[in-house]
Amino acid sequence: MPRARPRNETPPERDDRNFVELLQELRVTQTGVQILFAFLLTLAFSERFDDLDGFQRGTYICTLLLAMTATVLFTAPAALHRRLFRRGAKRQIVEVSSVLATVGLGVLALALTGALLLVVDVVLGRAEGVVTACGALLLCGALWGALPYAIKRRAEPARYAATSAPSRSPRQARTPGDRPPSAE
Repeated sequence: MPRARPRNETPPERDDRNFVELLQELRVTQTGVQILFAFLLTLAFSERFDDLDGFQRGTYICTLLLAMTATVLFTAPAALHRRLFRRGAKRQIVEVSSVLATVGLGVLALALTGALLLVVDVVLGRAEGVVTACGALLLCGALWGALPYAIKRRAEPARYAATSAPSRSPRQARTPGDRPPSAE
């Protein structure tokens, strides 16, 4: 993995860059969740909706609520930014927005799983719907959770490499595995 090049930016510049990157990520996910939400809203007005059994209706309602929750979580950073605009809170906006986006991805994974469960259940049957939904949830978990975690763990040593941005701390930087100095 190539070494990270140091950035020559101040903390406020880093906060601005991080917020712009987060907003770009949210633009991508927001489009998908809006399409899913619109699809789910129209289902209740389709001719076959009356044919759904209790399990399918429960899946529909849960999935609709999950899609709505994901939409709220993905739009919350914009509302947060609007309410705190020019108040010197960019760092807090970035940190809270990052948590909201992460939780939103988890809720979106559940909403996608529920939508797939509903459609496959109606088209092929309950067992096929459950198996397909489990596969979808595993795929989301693998690509959205496990893969970033694995990449982060592999990149940790580079974080402490000499090419990293200099620390603003007067203490000497430690690498993972270093023992803290003993208090003698």
